[in-house]
Amino acid sequence: MGGLSPVHWLVVLVVVLLLFGAGRLADIGKGLGEGIKNFKKGLNDDPNDDSDKKDPKQLAAKDAAVSEPLDEESKKRA
Repeated sequence: MGGLSPVHWLVVLVVVLLLFGAGRLADIGKGLGEGIKNFKKGLNDDPNDDSDKKDPKQLAAKDAAVSEPLDEESKKRA
């Protein structure tokens, strides 16, 4: 009473094909493939790296705002 023989797998395949139909199995396969593709893409993306999603002008303005000199009142406190 070991594993399933090739004949058993063939019977299981025929039963699954009869239950779901060829079109539905193709949709399931397509959805599974897209899910795996998106999962792999998500693994390669760095969630902290937003530099490619932001406008370069906005990044330059943000950098300029950070490097602006302090106003007179801030200089007195420092």
